[in-house]
Amino acid sequence: MSLALSARLARRELRGGLRGFRIFLACLALGVAAIAAVGMVRSAIQAGLERESAAILGGDAEIELTYRYATDDELAWMRGVAETVSEVVDFRSMAVVDRGGEAERALTQIRAVDDAYPLIGQVRLEPEMPLEAAFAGADGLPGIVMERALVDRLALSPGDRVRLGTQDFVLSAVLARYPDSASGGFDFGPRSLVLRADLAASGLLAEGTLFSTMYRMDLPPAADLQALEDEAGTRFRDSGLRWRDARRGAGGTEVFIDRLGSFLVLIGLSGLAVGGVGISAAVRAYLSGKTATIATLRTLGATRSTIFLTYFFQIGALTLLGLAIGLALGVLAPLALAPLITARLPIPAEFGIYPRPLVEAALYGALVAGIFTLWPLARTENVRAATLFRDAMGAGGALPRRRYLSTILGLVAVLLASAVLFSGTWRLTLSTAGGIAGALVLLSLAALGVQALARRFGRGLRGRPGLRLALGAIGKRGGETGSVVLSLGLGLSVLAAVGQIDGNLRRAITDDLPQVAPAYFFVDIQPEQIDGFRERLDGDPQVSRVDSAPMLRGIITGINGRPAREVADHWVLHGDRGLTYSTTPPEDEEIVAGEWWDEGYDGPPLISFAEEEALEIGLGVGDEITVNVLGRDVTATIANLRRVDFGSAAIAFVMSMNPGALAGAPHSWISTVYAEEQAEAAILRDLADAYPNITAIRVRDAIAQVTRVIDGIAAATRYGAAATLLTGFLVLIGAAAAGERSRTYEAAILKTLGASRRRILASFALRAALLGAAAGLVALGAGVLGGWAVARFVMETDFAVIWTSAIGIVLGGAIASLMAGLGFAWRPLKVRPAQVLRAQD
Repeated sequence: MSLALSARLARRELRGGLRGFRIFLACLALGVAAIAAVGMVRSAIQAGLERESAAILGGDAEIELTYRYATDDELAWMRGVAETVSEVVDFRSMAVVDRGGEAERALTQIRAVDDAYPLIGQVRLEPEMPLEAAFAGADGLPGIVMERALVDRLALSPGDRVRLGTQDFVLSAVLARYPDSASGGFDFGPRSLVLRADLAASGLLAEGTLFSTMYRMDLPPAADLQALEDEAGTRFRDSGLRWRDARRGAGGTEVFIDRLGSFLVLIGLSGLAVGGVGISAAVRAYLSGKTATIATLRTLGATRSTIFLTYFFQIGALTLLGLAIGLALGVLAPLALAPLITARLPIPAEFGIYPRPLVEAALYGALVAGIFTLWPLARTENVRAATLFRDAMGAGGALPRRRYLSTILGLVAVLLASAVLFSGTWRLTLSTAGGIAGALVLLSLAALGVQALARRFGRGLRGRPGLRLALGAIGKRGGETGSVVLSLGLGLSVLAAVGQIDGNLRRAITDDLPQVAPAYFFVDIQPEQIDGFRERLDGDPQVSRVDSAPMLRGIITGINGRPAREVADHWVLHGDRGLTYSTTPPEDEEIVAGEWWDEGYDGPPLISFAEEEALEIGLGVGDEITVNVLGRDVTATIANLRRVDFGSAAIAFVMSMNPGALAGAPHSWISTVYAEEQAEAAILRDLADAYPNITAIRVRDAIAQVTRVIDGIAAATRYGAAATLLTGFLVLIGAAAAGERSRTYEAAILKTLGASRRRILASFALRAALLGAAAGLVALGAGVLGGWAVARFVMETDFAVIWTSAIGIVLGGAIASLMAGLGFAWRPLKVRPAQVLRAQD
């Protein structure tokens, strides 16, 4: 009976329309839409990667080898299990164009392929032509295709000549798209495609050159990928090969997209938390306006549960409406923007309607709505009918009954568990939740502090009526101070934290690094070239420093007789790492444990390991490490630990061995050159002319490339933070709208006492600006604290307050609050005092 009656009463209440619930619906719908939209884009990308996984990889499966080609045994096995095997060699080099005796150079990432490339998918060229025709070249020269960025940088057109190493090529076409573009990871230069056979006379693939080989396999339809991976791992256990297949063809790209999407969803949850403040305020205001209705129902014998269920059903129905609006927006926005998003993505995306992100967004929205509405709903049970006639909702108990508090805590626990489940990153989820909770507590305390300070300073003011009126309104109990500081402050806190993190990361890359970084990194210097290389630089007065070291790459396959990945899951053990040898310890590195080997040492292999990484893995002096170098295992004992600064941009290696341990291993040299900027062009020209096989990486170009990646990530996070801030602004508008009646009465009193419209408006504006500035200052403190925590514990970098962002946050808070306050100030100014005061009788 109670349920049926409550449902009937709720339905009749809803006939009055949605007046009073517009902010409720807007906050809920916007938060849900943001989470749903991020989830839909992430699902579209994941679906595209899954659909095109084999094409992105370049085959059904791939074996990658570091700085060597497959052995006859490895090739025989691959050809035995696959229908077709395609070999691809990937490395960096300099593309050179001669113009009137002057050479122009640009770094390019070369993919040297065979006739079978691509096994899956198609290469698209401009002008359109088969890849075989492009490689055929013209005028007796082999052909090359390059990405548009490289073609434009070198001002090339089809038919122009370009040189790689000592081999000339003719540019046949622009490389518009190729199927395995997302499988190569991060590149410092635009891509070029050539036939591997055409590089035979280039001098670029000599022994010791830094390159990778990928063997793509077109497998039979019934092939068992897991069984083949296990067989390859067992058969070639110590060869250092890495296996990938179509189950995870995009590799790190897919992981990055997933993690970035999870992070943006968590930012969306922050927006929902901001919206929760507005939701709670809207429900409180609505229930306060229903005082007479509730009192009447209680007088007629309605029970506490009947009243609670009546408004619970009503709020529940409105929540479902808000969820529906949010989900619709979350679906329609990505679908509408799909052509634009797809055009800007370097990876495939398959847009459609995906249930999982919609379920996730709806669940979050429903839980947040329940958490923030249950408190004001529960308080209706605790208020007597007689009290309702006197003092509306304010006379009820401060806290709801215990069962409602337990339910709220349970909903919070379910929300956290759901976020952990959907994001798959419990540490980031709990950190975000802790940050939101901490910010809410801080902002609540700040709101109370602002009210107390306003009351204290307002009493002592003389001769400043406008400021005194503003401070009096801010310090009023039950006013809009709490809602403004909470809603605007939380949104600004998220934006401030993102601004501080982005600014510090950008500062570390663009400001600090160039002051200490070398001008160039030179790689692929052959041993017979290193003396001439140094001779050119030693006599140059504009060169301040040259550091050189032999360079190999090795994969740690074993630790103390056990497979390395069974011992620890650490980045050093993932893939190949830089390896060098030396008779003496590096000048800038301190030995913190053990001793360096003697200069003439010729005993069993010894290795020096970076201290921090060794401690993280659990290694110490005396432990044994097996490193696979060019397919050969070298087992060495740790002789010492070094303190290595990988952030200095100098040459730094995790591992260094005694020279005898790597005797006879083909290798090249790497060098860093510190020089004046005006000398860089001459250095590059002279060294490249003398040694065409050497690859130069200009540090400023590398920094610009990294900065572009950071710009994309920062833009995505700023969009998420902006959605949170927009929700906060909606809550702010709701608070201003809710206070319009109070300001109308206040304006009527002030007019009666002789105040002019100008003075009243100035008081309203000053009140709004002070509240916004207060919210901005508190948000700045929370944002700086959050930015410091991320910089210190996640990025492990130094932190400094980015004052431009900080000042912008405070000014933005003041302006946003001022706009909302003034937007709802004009109508109170227009009313006639007699009408308002007569209505209060």
